[in-house]
Amino acid sequence: MQDKIKIEAIFVSRNQIMKILMSGKGNPKKSKYIFVTGGVTSSLGKGIIASSLAKLLQARGLSCTIQKFDPYINIDPGTLNPYEHGECYVTNDGAETDLDLGHYERFLNTPTSQSNNITTGRIYHNVITKERRGDYLGKTVQVVPHITDEIKRNILILGETGKFDIVITEIGGCVGDIESLPFIEAARQLKWDLGEKNTLFIHLTLIPYLASAGELKTKPTQHSVKTLSESGIQPDILVCRTEHPLPQEMKRKIGLFCNVTEQDVIEARDAETIYDVPLLMKEERLDSRVLYKLDIYNDTDSNLSTWKKFLEKLKSPKFEITVGLIGKYVELKDSYKSIAESFIHAGVANEIKVNVKWIPSETMDVDHIEELFQGLDGVLVAPGFGERGIEGKINAVKYARENKIPFLGICLGMQCAVIEFGRNVLGLEGAHSFEMNPVTAYPVIDLMESQKDVSTKGGTMRLGAYPCKIEKGTLAHKIYGKSLIQERHRHRYEFNNAYLKQYQEAGMVTSGINPDSHLVEIIELPNHPFFVGVQFHPEYKSTVESPSPLFVQFIKAVYQHAVPFIKNSK
Repeated sequence: MQDKIKIEAIFVSRNQIMKILMSGKGNPKKSKYIFVTGGVTSSLGKGIIASSLAKLLQARGLSCTIQKFDPYINIDPGTLNPYEHGECYVTNDGAETDLDLGHYERFLNTPTSQSNNITTGRIYHNVITKERRGDYLGKTVQVVPHITDEIKRNILILGETGKFDIVITEIGGCVGDIESLPFIEAARQLKWDLGEKNTLFIHLTLIPYLASAGELKTKPTQHSVKTLSESGIQPDILVCRTEHPLPQEMKRKIGLFCNVTEQDVIEARDAETIYDVPLLMKEERLDSRVLYKLDIYNDTDSNLSTWKKFLEKLKSPKFEITVGLIGKYVELKDSYKSIAESFIHAGVANEIKVNVKWIPSETMDVDHIEELFQGLDGVLVAPGFGERGIEGKINAVKYARENKIPFLGICLGMQCAVIEFGRNVLGLEGAHSFEMNPVTAYPVIDLMESQKDVSTKGGTMRLGAYPCKIEKGTLAHKIYGKSLIQERHRHRYEFNNAYLKQYQEAGMVTSGINPDSHLVEIIELPNHPFFVGVQFHPEYKSTVESPSPLFVQFIKAVYQHAVPFIKNSK
């Protein structure tokens, strides 16, 4: 029997052997680690490059995950104003995280977790907690080794699960930033700990174009690499953001002065859409260089057929609509990043281009609302916190309800729909949310019972995925096609069930209920083209390969309402 196994093994390709070895059978899967750093300026797109690389590796059959290390001292971005850091993204396990985790999930179509986003604040919190507990046995607690060891522990957590061939770690900020130094040092130490073939550094940098000189300039990249090397790290691959193509001679020059091979200088030209980037990186052979340097034999060609079909539909829509997004933070569009991307996913699913008109909710007063609704085929009232702009959102809901304009309300947007219905249909004058008006006579939106004894702000909301039971025969059931769903939440206030019977008798359908807490999750109005409000955040689960059913059907309804003959023909 053993001889037979030996003979058969001769005919197994090296690629098959690698797959067997890395499958976890017999031996646990041993992860390799990639670090993505950035230089020259922030917002170059480290998250998109990391996501694109992971997508290419995933398309070759390798299992990948990505984590983000943020250098700010907040424990997480949950208490940050969206203008400070963009959208706060929420994972299934209830972690409030950086918006880049949304990119990771949208590209890879796999969920992330608390372990995928770590901040300086969390690292120091963990170390100080251990010190107070006496774990360091009287030692002097220092940045090196205690802070760096805690960073390394968090980097390795995902790899130690045995689920991933490759763990990609994006280090936030720029090299040279004071707050990023402990992360850079921890990554340097890991290269020494794990060995050269188990770690790899990708440095994203900028090649600016000076219009006055008509030239691309490499000096900022050279200085960025020099700064990184002063921290003891020599990048293995340079990814160069540029507005114009990089001539081969310039790649050669960059390689020469930055001490990398010419093949490891990767052009990252500005793209029409972020979803082009994986294909651009494939053309530049980024995934091939990574596999070569990590000594991973993989001759499988990247299967990106689904991705390419998505891009084809994205760039060649058959129809076009305009949806108004009404929110408090529209001046910074990253505040609603997941919603914007969900519109793209849903648009592609319907072969429709979704033009988004960003409307500040404070401008939605009764004197201008009709003018602001001109040209809108549908409206989404966005999530948010606080009193500012709330009346504008309520005015928008009223206009959409009365004028039969397709409407989708998310979280606070749903709550505004409940308030508006209470005031203008039920006649509950001054009905409001307890959040905005604690002395209202009709608190139709109230603080959850489990939140009433909560005093601290960070990480204490209703967070993460919760079940929702959908009533058969409703629009929500038609949208989701099943009676039990899981969606992610981020809120403290809920529909006040003391008013539930009044709302139902007046015609509002409470089509989705949490089976455990009996809280209202979905409301809808019949005899309307599309009027749905949800307490959860469907945008958090929308991906390229699995667009949110709610967004898909909303966009479909908007188009059908905008073009009546299409609706009548179906």
